Amino acid sequence: MPLVKNTILTHKEIEHKIKRIAYQIYESNANESELIIAGVESNGYLLARKIKTQLDKISDIKSILCKVTIDKSNPLNPINTSLVPKDYTNKSIVLIDDVLNSGSTLIYGIKHFLDVPLKQFKTAVLVNRNHKKFPVKADFKGISLSTSLFEHVHVNLNKKPYEAYLD
Repeated sequence: MPLVKNTILTHKEIEHKIKRIAYQIYESNANESELIIAGVESNGYLLARKIKTQLDKISDIKSILCKVTIDKSNPLNPINTSLVPKDYTNKSIVLIDDVLNSGSTLIYGIKHFLDVPLKQFKTAVLVNRNHKKFPVKADFKGISLSTSLFEHVHVNLNKKPYEAYLD
């Protein structure tokens, strides 16, 4: 039986979700002068870059992009970030990934950043699948989707047209 590609979000819808998430992040951090936008490599980082671009258009907050590298097959391996801990100490952080599946990537990412004191910590995802194994939630999400465990969400943010689909 051939695989069927079911579109979840079109290019236009993804652009709208990115803009909406940027506004929500701004509202949540309106009193901040600086904000760390941390994206989980690779699609989470692409999404974080796009959200940062929108945030820079709508606010005066100085947003700093941070790449977070997590070994998703073994998240206990050391996590690397493009910023050193002193760069985000006592700052507000938004950790961004494309899809929230079980929550393991976000929970280990959160754990990494909690090694230093923070002002505020939030999470954002484009697609929330509602299959969490860990007590983590997305503070900002593009869409919530109930799927079976056997379905897989793909997000393409590398080239236009952007798309999110289920197979």
